[in-house]
Amino acid sequence: MNQSKARTGGVNYGWVIVVVSTLALVVSNGLSTTGIPVFYKPMREEFVAIGAVAPGYAESFVANGAYLTFLMSGVFSLVGGWLAAKFDLRVLMIVGCVMLGGGLLLHSQTVSPELIYFARFLMGASLGFVGVAPNVLLVSNWFTRRRGTALGIVLTGTSFGGVLVPLVAAPLIAVYGWRTAMFFVSLMIWLVLLPAILFLVKSKPENQSRMTNDELRAEVVSENSLDSSVQNLQSTIQKPDFTLIEALQTPLFWIFALCAAAIFYAIFAVSQQLNLYLQSPRIGFSAQQAAFAQSLLFALSVAGKFLFGYLSDVFSSTRVMLASALAMFLSTLAFLHFNEQTAYFFVVLFGLTYGGMFVLLQRLIPDYFGTREYGKILGVVIIIETIGAAIGGKITATLADSAGGDYARAFYGVILATGTALILVGALNIIRSKEKHSPIASA
Repeated sequence: MNQSKARTGGVNYGWVIVVVSTLALVVSNGLSTTGIPVFYKPMREEFVAIGAVAPGYAESFVANGAYLTFLMSGVFSLVGGWLAAKFDLRVLMIVGCVMLGGGLLLHSQTVSPELIYFARFLMGASLGFVGVAPNVLLVSNWFTRRRGTALGIVLTGTSFGGVLVPLVAAPLIAVYGWRTAMFFVSLMIWLVLLPAILFLVKSKPENQSRMTNDELRAEVVSENSLDSSVQNLQSTIQKPDFTLIEALQTPLFWIFALCAAAIFYAIFAVSQQLNLYLQSPRIGFSAQQAAFAQSLLFALSVAGKFLFGYLSDVFSSTRVMLASALAMFLSTLAFLHFNEQTAYFFVVLFGLTYGGMFVLLQRLIPDYFGTREYGKILGVVIIIETIGAAIGGKITATLADSAGGDYARAFYGVILATGTALILVGALNIIRSKEKHSPIASA
């Protein structure tokens, strides 16, 4: 057992860790991925105006930086996981802060596209040290019995970063310009997050091996419930428990992985390029309106995570994913007649299902393939998701460039992606239904 009752002023110190980790995800994700699109339009316009980027390449210039950050976040999450076994987590998180803060400072000052890409590289790499993976590990070190609750709170930080950063940055951009605004928001790292990590983070409890009274009581309850556990043993045995190699040999895995790639095609294009579409002459949103729409999308994604997570505990998780995929597809039909009114319809419905899909993809991997090599299977799925996201960003930007910066035709690809995901989720439901009614499953 590894939950500590180390206390500060009567408070379990693990909850202090939860607060710091939530702050870390709000700042790190908000300033590297979910909140950064608010800077894209003024940055793009300046680089075209000074001749650093050709007008016909402007949308690709923005997209290249975005999916470079996303790709590096995946690569360095693996690197950070390996380093976490060798170094103190607190040290790695400090390194991540320096990389993210340094990347933002460089980004705010350079007039070179190549240095912009290097800055985005640093920002993506920083997530391997101060993003989701290290913070999940940190919180897991402090909790056992309430780990699910603690992690659920922390992971909302990935969405709240997309809510808060645009609301803070948009007024600063309007008054001071995007470069000064980016410098100001980078102070959230140097003046808030870095000191919190330096002075509050403890990588693990000092007496990690000691079992607390609460945990002892939990063990007694567990022993008293042995009879009910035995009754559930038969159903537990029936659950799959694949190795990675075994999972890769099943049609179920590839249908699921391609579905995840299609979903992340849509998620990436929307999270990174919708802000530009909303401010295009076709839609006519102001910078502040676009920032509000982006914040609303991520706020609703938090609600979607809770809603669809709850529904997946009450109903078949595969059926819930089908409902979520259908709602996501319906939301993207707004792009057929996109205007100020349909934009908000899209933001509300897509925001809810974006959060839902994010949770369901994590939930279904152990449901489908067990926990024997969950980490390895998840790692392969993340790589495929990243490829889907990169393709989505590239296609969307290329189509927008070919149309002179008009995103209307480019976002038809998002409709195609969500439609593909819906078909694949339907296939998952058919496969799972056949498995449940097979002679082996009913034996």
